[in-house]
Order: sequence, then structure tokens, then C-alpha cells
Amino acid sequence: MQVTRRRRVQETRSDSEGLVLLGRRVGRKATLVTACITAVAVATGTAVAETRQFGTEQVGQTYAKGEVVSADQYINPYGTRLVINDGKIMGSRVSPDGGHLAATVADGDAALVVVNLQTGKVQQRVGSASVDDLHIASGAVGQEAPVYSPDGSQLWLGQSDGYTKFTVNPDGSLSNPVAVPIAAQNGEQALVAAAVFSADGKTVYGAVNGQNRVVAIDAATGAIQQSWTVGNAPRGMALVGGKLYVSNEGGRAAKPGESTLNSYGTQVPASPVTGATTTGSVSVIDLADASAAVKSIKVGLHPTTVYAKNGAVFVTDTNSNDVSVIDTKRDKVVQTIATQPWPEAKVGYEPDAVTLTDDGHLLVTLGRANAVAVYRYTSPQEPVSYVGLLPTDYFPTDIATVGNNVVVSNTRGIDALRPDASGAHNTHDTTSSLTQFQLPSDRVIRNDETPKVFQQNGWTGHALALADQHRAKPVAVPARIGDPSTIKHVFLIVKENRTYDQLFGDMPQGNGDPALAQFGENVTPNQHALASQFGLYDNTYDIGTNSAEGHNWLMQADDPEYTESSAGEYTRSYDTEDDALGHQKSGFLWTGAQAAGKSVRDFGEFQQFLTKPAGASWQNLYCDAKTMDASGQGSAYTLDSTSPIPSLNNVSVTGYPKFDLSVPDQYRYEIWKQDFEKNGPANLNMLWLSSDHTGGPAAPASMVADNDLATGKVIDEISHSKYWKDSAIFVVEDDSQAGLDHVDGHRAPIQIISPWAQHGTVDDRYYTQITMVRTIEQILGIHPMNQKDTAATPMTTAFTSKPDYTPFNAVPNRTSLTGGLSTPPPCGVDNPAPQDPKASLVPSAVAVPPAESALAAQWDTWKSQQHLTGPNAVPDYANPAQMNHLVWYQTHNWTTPYPGETKIYAPNQVPGAYLPSSETDG
Repeated sequence: MQVTRRRRVQETRSDSEGLVLLGRRVGRKATLVTACITAVAVATGTAVAETRQFGTEQVGQTYAKGEVVSADQYINPYGTRLVINDGKIMGSRVSPDGGHLAATVADGDAALVVVNLQTGKVQQRVGSASVDDLHIASGAVGQEAPVYSPDGSQLWLGQSDGYTKFTVNPDGSLSNPVAVPIAAQNGEQALVAAAVFSADGKTVYGAVNGQNRVVAIDAATGAIQQSWTVGNAPRGMALVGGKLYVSNEGGRAAKPGESTLNSYGTQVPASPVTGATTTGSVSVIDLADASAAVKSIKVGLHPTTVYAKNGAVFVTDTNSNDVSVIDTKRDKVVQTIATQPWPEAKVGYEPDAVTLTDDGHLLVTLGRANAVAVYRYTSPQEPVSYVGLLPTDYFPTDIATVGNNVVVSNTRGIDALRPDASGAHNTHDTTSSLTQFQLPSDRVIRNDETPKVFQQNGWTGHALALADQHRAKPVAVPARIGDPSTIKHVFLIVKENRTYDQLFGDMPQGNGDPALAQFGENVTPNQHALASQFGLYDNTYDIGTNSAEGHNWLMQADDPEYTESSAGEYTRSYDTEDDALGHQKSGFLWTGAQAAGKSVRDFGEFQQFLTKPAGASWQNLYCDAKTMDASGQGSAYTLDSTSPIPSLNNVSVTGYPKFDLSVPDQYRYEIWKQDFEKNGPANLNMLWLSSDHTGGPAAPASMVADNDLATGKVIDEISHSKYWKDSAIFVVEDDSQAGLDHVDGHRAPIQIISPWAQHGTVDDRYYTQITMVRTIEQILGIHPMNQKDTAATPMTTAFTSKPDYTPFNAVPNRTSLTGGLSTPPPCGVDNPAPQDPKASLVPSAVAVPPAESALAAQWDTWKSQQHLTGPNAVPDYANPAQMNHLVWYQTHNWTTPYPGETKIYAPNQVPGAYLPSSETDG
């Protein structure tokens, strides 16, 4: 294999080239938007703070600017840090005496942790696993924080079907868990969110998120005393005097004839183009008057946290990127604070918590900016003045003051760096953290810390250059949005869940670990041949932990706060295609393409519904694909794959099936090929090839081989067509959760295939899914969707001005595509071509050793319960730790323990088997 390594080049600028980031601060009447943009000068050092600043740096490593994470950011928080290795913090609350913090966690080994703020250590872990200090029946938690009673004697934890209340011991630990159930209504679970106590501690008011109501619960008996209907998806809550203020993330109830989209069984007002919610509201309940109607106050989109102090209620409008200030005397929004620190992009900062210090500083966490925005605040009507930003860890969630200290809870902490016995990494090794500090002076915030946040996020001036009025000469990746490109057709092929090491760990030219190469060249010969011909990328990262996040990152250049705060639970929704709460108002990659006047063609990506006729089994569809290939005729089966999002449905090929592991990718390839040969490509073409997820009827190696061959065939077809000369193909995983990687769990394989792509190189520059999305946008003239892709640097270094039109010839599979099937296809089993000298080296399924047969049978039973196949198949329904162990055992013929372990486990023995599955998790 002839591959040359490109020189490692760190692109920097000298101090004299420092850029000034220009901004402004605009004061208006209190009832209008208060813009919060200020002039910021870049500190000395490297001034260019775009993705290119990372050079060849790796995720998980710490450099002068901080630790690199997979979302095109550095983290280097202000203050001190406590890393929590028990999962992602969903919400946190400080005890009334300020001595402890209780935090709900997900995607880890506990449901709730108690932190002693004096010692700075985790004092107690509560969950459903045997390793927990205190055992409860369910490890599922809601989006919002637990709540302490006013006297600190009780703690209530929100869960899927109600609350669990605990006794708080004198030392701050918890005991005596008691379930407080809330029954399902019309099939909808309670999915409780925020709760607050009455002043006397006798009543708990709970937001029943899944049932669009608020209930009053007797704190002693758990009996529901009263219920109020509120808006859609109530989430945050505050009690002020005798009134409850409740944020409704899904907004108000829909009006007759209004455009709507589903969200957990409720049709909520939504855009007819993007399916995103179009309203946000706060319900006001008068507790003193049982007959009073519930009032509704209009606020921004996706109101989440509700915080009250000094006669004001602050509501974080997460998708509008602002904070609504409500005067409690008039129950009216009197000020809207825009949290847009960077002039280049209006959205994507995701404010999600707020607190007010005694000296008049308003602090707002910006989840997607890894920062706390600081304002000077006087009264509800007086416009705030923007001070600046303080850096935090990865995705700050909650914020509170304890005396003079500020405590910030960070959902993703320091990313996927939880200690692992294997010495390798998985995306589900995600951490969380607490950072603490005393608020510095306004001067330090403005002059010292704000420039750091700008640099860590890549916020520079002129990041969004628009087309040159003189029309520049066409190049592969134009310097300006809207300038001409030599590329007219972009193909985005989305695959499932693999790490770099799983596929390319066996390639000595790159930075791989062969011991982790489960699907090396003998299973993925096409992708290895593509890496040889077009280049190997060994420092590229997927951001998401799972599919729910990963497909959002690819289609929205973001994982919306709704999905982020559902991390690990997902009882309300996992795939958010059919949930309006999971969509950003700024739209999707395809709506951006349509807005730019480009055509779009979708094959399965981001679709939700699939109907199949009787007899459309994996085996029959496999044989049908062979018949289609030989005859050129259409399919014998009529499949129907659709989306609830109008703009996607309008450009989708409905006969191409979405995710369903009982459909082989050979069938998907044939459906795509017939459309391609009949209609030609669009400007943006999206394909979901999902067999490499594994878990279907065939053995894992067979499914990955099926995916590899389909990928090779698609590229073969394009590269031998008349469209090849102006095409670019991006091959990417939605996430990298289903395996281990020795660099980082987020490192994933990516391929860029084009006459205009670099050939025969090893590229070890830092790239991510976000930089790839920005590259597609740059090629097609699509306006970036939010601050994440706006700040990203296009992958210009992956392209060349001297095209090489040599096509790609698909490589025959070396692994049987039908290995492991309990029933062979009617057209016969697949045997790799005998002329391939390496074919005999690759058994796709080996008989289970007798000593492990009983164990393998337990795994078969487990697998049958994981919703991996059929019209209702769910990506990542299976527990991730268990799924990864099963695939490892199968690909190592039941003879090798999982890395870091000493024996082969039954499903319920797997370390991490307590992680919720996507019935409650992804």
C-alpha cells in the first residue's frame, strides 16, 4: 500500500497578526431585546482561533490553551475542578445549608451523587446497580435537578414514573428511599421534571412533563392533592409568593388549523419546514385561588430553567438564545436578554441556567459555548449591562451561589476520560464535573477571561465571509460562502457507530492499535482500498455519545439542549425526528441547501417511519438485491420509509429503507443505484447505510462486510459516472460509541472521496463532524446553521486544485455476507470469490466452543429483546456496554475476553450493564 504521510503542520499566526473581535452593546427599552455583544481584543499569542488552531493536537490531551474536546473546543475552566466519574450530570441542587450538592447523573454507574462541597469529594452514589452506596429500583432520571425540602430533611428525585424521596441524614448522606408514583395517563408516562416545595415543606409541586400538567403532592403521604393543565412539556418551575411559574418547553397548546408536529403524543405548534417548535410559554398558577384559570406568558423558544429572586422570574429560552425577565407584580416579560457573545452567529449558545448574586451579577450558563455569561443587573425593568464571559468545563448545566462561591455543574466534564481498565476509550466513558470559583472583578472578566472563551470556541472576526461580488475562480472549497466550487454534487454517506481503531487499527501508516481492529482489512477491504487511494484520516472525531446525538450533529451541526439534557434517558424520545423538541429553529443541512437554491435527495437519513410487506425478511431482501443487480428490474417488495418533517419528506426516496437491521445494505445500494441511474444526483445527497451497527440476523463481521461492500459499490457507481468529475463523497459514522479506541472514544473513521480530494496521504490534522459539515456548506454555498459550524474551519487541506479523475473499483468482499444466519437465504449462502486469495482467511461466523454454548444462548436471548430489527427497530436501543461486549465475543469467536477483563461474561454480568438502554437510554 503506497501511502505518503503529509508533514505535520501547525498553522499559527504571529503575535503581530492578532485580530480584534469587534462587537457592540446596544441598550434599548426594557421591553425590547437587550443585545449583549461587546468589543473584545484577542490576547497575545496565536490569534487565529478557528479549528485550524488545533493543528495535529488530539482529543483528550492538554495543551497550552487547554484540553481538546471533540466539539472543536478547548476547555480550561476558571476556578477549581472536581471530576465526577459516574456519568453525565443532568441537574444539580445545593442543600439549604450550602454544605452538599445533589446531582442526577445518566449514562454512568449511578442515578444520583451527593457531593460534599467542603471536602470537594463525592460522598455517596445512589442507583440501581450493586456497586452503588444506596440502592433504588430504577436508575432512570429526568432532565431537571433533584430538590431539597426547605429544612433540608428530604430530597426528591424525579424519575420516569414519579419521584423517589429520601431522608437526608445529618451528615448530608441519603437514606430510606420511598417511591412516590404518578400513574400513566393515556399511555403517557409521568416523566416528571422540576419540583418545588411549599414554604412550609408540606407540599411538593411537580411538573409532570409527559402529561402536560402540574400536580400538588402531599410530602408526607405521596398522595396527589390537585392537578393543573399547563402548556406542552412543562419543565422548570419556581414558587414566588402564592404563584407557581412553570416553563413549557413545547410552548402553548396548538390552535385549530395551526401547523404542528408530534412530541410525546401531543401535537405542538411547529414550523411546516423544519418541524421545530414555534412557541414558548410560562404558565402561572395561582395557588391561593383554586378556581383561577392558569395564565400563560409568551416567552422565547424552549424555555427550560425558571429562577426567581427579588421580584423577578428569569427564564432561559434555550433555542432563542435569550433570557426572559418576568416582573412578578405584573406577570409580564419586561426584558429579554440576548445571550449572543459573538457577532458572527446569532444562535447556538444554548443558555440553560441562571443565578443572581447578592451584589447584582446575573450569571447565565451557555451550554454549547462552555462559558458563563456575566451581566450587571439592577431590577426587572432596567436593562442589564454585559460584562463578559468566564470559561467552564464541557457543557455547563446548572449554576448556584454558596456564600461567595459560585458552583457550576458541567454535564460532560472533561469528556470521555473516565478511567477504564482496558486502557482504551469509549464514548460512554463520559465524565461530568463541578467547577467552583469566587467571581472575579468585572475588569478581569472583560479583559482576561472573555478572550479565552473566544479563543477556546474559535470565535474570530470575519468567520463567515460571503461571496465575492466579482465571482472568484472556482475551487473545490471556496474561501467564501456562495463563491463557485468545482464540486457540484456532494454525497454524505452516514454509517453507524465504529471507532477508528475498529476499522483502521490494522493500518500501520496511521496511528492505530491493531489489537482493537475488530473489522480490519479482511472485513472492510473497500474502505481500506479507499484509504489507500484517497487518503487515511487518523485524527478525526465524532462528537456524539450515541445515535440520538450523532445524527443531530450531522444534520444540525449541533446536538440541541433537549437531546443533550436527555442524555442517557430518552424516555420521552430517543430519535428526535418525530419530536419537535429535538429540532433547532435554524433548520437542518438540507433546509440550508434548499435555501441556497440547491437540490436535495435523501435516502433514509433522519427518517422515522418504515413499513414493509409480509415476506420482506433479511434473507428475501438479500436475494431480491441479487435479482435487481442481475436484471436491472425494480424490487419485488414495496417498502415505504418516511419522515414527519415536511421539508425532508419532500426530497426523500421512500422506497429506500431507514434504519432496520433486517434490511441488508446490499438492498439499500440497489434501490439507490436505480434512482441514481434514472434521475442522476442532486446537489446534496444523503444516504444512511446502517448495517455496520451490527445486531441483525447475520454475524457482526458479515454485517460490517455488507456495509463495506455497499459503500464501495456506491463510490464505484459514482466514480464511473459522468458526474464524477464534479462530485465529492463524505463517508462518516454517526457516532463512534460501539467500540474502543486507544486515542479517544470519539475518534472515528472518515473518508473524503473525490477527484478534488487529496490522494495517497495520511492526514493527521484535527478534524471533526462539525468541520466536515462546514466543508459541505462551503462547497454548496449553504449558510452555517449556528455558532458551531460558523466557527469551524472548512477542510481545505483535504482537497487539491489538481484533480485526479481515476475512478474507484469496488473490491469483492472477503467475508461471507450471510454468515451467522439461522436460516439461509433462498438464493443460497454467500461465499467470497474463490479468486480472492485472502477469502479463506475470514470466517464470518465460527461455531461456539462447547464450554461457552450456554453463555452464548443467554446472549441470543438478550439480543432478541433489543429492537434491532423490524419496522420498529430503534438505533442503539440495546445497552451500549452489553452490545459492545457481544460484538467483541462474536468477532473473537467466543475465546477472548473484552479488553481489560479476565473472562467472558453473561449479559447481566457485564460491567456497565446497569447503564439504561434506550427504552430509557441510547
